[in-house]
Amino acid sequence: MKRLTIALAGNPNCGKTTIFNNLTGARQKVGNWPGVTVEKKEGTIKRNGYELNVVDLPGTYSLTPFSIEEIAARDFILNEKPDVVVNIIDAANLERSLYLAMQIMELDRPVIFVLNMADLAKSKGITIDAEKLSALLSLPVIFTVGNRGQGTDLLVETAIKEALAEKKGKEARRVTYNREIEALIREIEASIDETGLNLESWPRRWAAIKLLEDDQVVEENLAAMEEGRVDEVLAVAERSRSRMEEFFNDEPEIVLTDERYGFIAGIVREAVTVSAEKRADISRNIDLVLTNRFLGFPIFIFFIWAMFQLTFSLGVYPMAWIDTGVTLFSSVLDTLLPQGMFKSLLLDGIVAGIGSVVIFLPNILILFFCIALFEDTGYMARTAFLMDRIMHTVGLHGKSFIPMLMGFGCSVPAIMATRALENRKDRILTILITPFMSCSARLPVYIVLAGSFFAERAGTVIFGLYATGIVIAILSGRLFRSTLLKGEDAPFVMELPPYRVPMFKSLMIHMWERSKMFLKKMGGVILVGSIIIWVLSTFPRDPAVSARYADDISRVTLEYTRSMAGADPVLKKELALEVETRVSALEKERDKELVANSFIGRFGRVLEPVFAPVGIDWRAGVALVTGLVAKEVVVSTMGVLYGVGDDEADALNHALRNSGMTPLSALSIMVFVLLYIPCIATVSAIWKEASAQWAVFNLLYTTSVAWSLSFLVYQGGKLLGFG
Repeated sequence: MKRLTIALAGNPNCGKTTIFNNLTGARQKVGNWPGVTVEKKEGTIKRNGYELNVVDLPGTYSLTPFSIEEIAARDFILNEKPDVVVNIIDAANLERSLYLAMQIMELDRPVIFVLNMADLAKSKGITIDAEKLSALLSLPVIFTVGNRGQGTDLLVETAIKEALAEKKGKEARRVTYNREIEALIREIEASIDETGLNLESWPRRWAAIKLLEDDQVVEENLAAMEEGRVDEVLAVAERSRSRMEEFFNDEPEIVLTDERYGFIAGIVREAVTVSAEKRADISRNIDLVLTNRFLGFPIFIFFIWAMFQLTFSLGVYPMAWIDTGVTLFSSVLDTLLPQGMFKSLLLDGIVAGIGSVVIFLPNILILFFCIALFEDTGYMARTAFLMDRIMHTVGLHGKSFIPMLMGFGCSVPAIMATRALENRKDRILTILITPFMSCSARLPVYIVLAGSFFAERAGTVIFGLYATGIVIAILSGRLFRSTLLKGEDAPFVMELPPYRVPMFKSLMIHMWERSKMFLKKMGGVILVGSIIIWVLSTFPRDPAVSARYADDISRVTLEYTRSMAGADPVLKKELALEVETRVSALEKERDKELVANSFIGRFGRVLEPVFAPVGIDWRAGVALVTGLVAKEVVVSTMGVLYGVGDDEADALNHALRNSGMTPLSALSIMVFVLLYIPCIATVSAIWKEASAQWAVFNLLYTTSVAWSLSFLVYQGGKLLGFG
């Protein structure tokens, strides 16, 4: 079967990812571009006898190499040479979208234009003559409505046809400039030929234009070449830029940008008409409410509160089903397996650890569904706009809030997303405060503790924790901006995409892609962590303790056996129940004492003086330390250390309520989990994106803030009589 590679390119919010999901569905994989940490999505489909590898390029407004997304998109088209580039264009914003389109055309690859959101353009009274646009640019132009799946089949057929036409020798229409600029471009091209410079994958005309624009990446790559007379080419380019600046009395980059926009204006004038009577702009009317300076922020707070309330309340039912399944599975294993170390490892280590965490999968799914809903409707961009004024109190702008919002999912990609910020101090400041945004890995800890001690108010308590994280992030940012990272506020301009009705399929894909991380941890770090915690809590075994409790259990059993002699059936049943209760209590006391004398118990007693002032016992203290690996491990560690039984549903909640933990100490633990560093992977990301010093500083700072605020919560609560 013949293979073709299709690259999807376009501006942010043009519907590119929706079309990618329509094309590939679940047949996609997500990774990073080689050498850069920008998400790379690929999917494979089979159509008309071809196997099509579809690559979703990062959304950009241009291919000027300022951001890592622009470099990744440009390098892929240049180096990988896809068989066709599908340029997804927002039909309602054609003129703006065509700037990227012009730059893609200059890369000398087959291109088709997909005018997406055609229904939205029509609602705004915009009519685009696709045939004329196609004739002007000598490339295919088709209409799609991505969120309804309209035009997807035509897109695939057109892409295949255009890729085959290029192989037969069809030449694409090039972007032309005025006579003086074209002469300078030809002069640089001639110097490339004369010096014998081998550009390999670069189109010669494109390289000449980039040299005329003083593109630093291209110049550095040419300078690194040893073949040919590179210096002569660079000298010709420098002279051409000087002549161009003298002639136009402006910088070459600005002149070329103006030329492109002039080319675009001519195309739009020929191919686009806008009716005098436009239909009402629904997005603008919605924004009058949702971005209102008085109503916008309270509505945003309500949406976030509703999201966490829904996550907790709706997730209770599937949680109970999974919990019942785990309990049933434990009971079956308990019946089938003989007593011994392997049974203890399986039941008390692996099942107790993983079982304590897996029940929270429904909550994770609901949370990510809500986040995907915010993104796909266009509301997420509004949150950055709403937060702009608040972010300015930190010395940042609304754009910095986008990585922070990503931190609700996972801190690692959120920290990497700060690369989109131009100013280094802004980037470091955003990196330092992002870990305070409560990631999804912390959610299982909140759910088990809030569900155990705050019942009906659990959703509100969880919302309060997330809000506290945002407040602490803002206060910390203000502190850093006035001390360690002094600087001026950066201006903020951000496009607000139109509101869209999300596709259910797209929401499901987004939700599942993010939730897969949780499941991967189940078979990786949580499994390994549970086994390690079991080993540390089981050894060294103290035979004296086991023997003492065995004697106590035998004595109790013998005592009740004698009492049952000659008793009537009703009394026998009552005595049997009583002996079972007493034996169970003795077994739990035995397990508690054995764990206290184990390696992890000794480690816990070392930690006890540190955590005692904040109301955290040694078992929870150990769980917090193991949480440095991954926050889900906090719950699995609690499942092992608090002696979760295998004979009752809601086992961990029951064990916590009977462990001596109070609602105040549970709240203190949740505050600590909220504020200390999310995981080792986050420390590593900070190390990579900022420096080792900032990574160590953030680890120490977040832990100090976590302990201090937990101390205030616990000791303050006791003073107020909540202890």
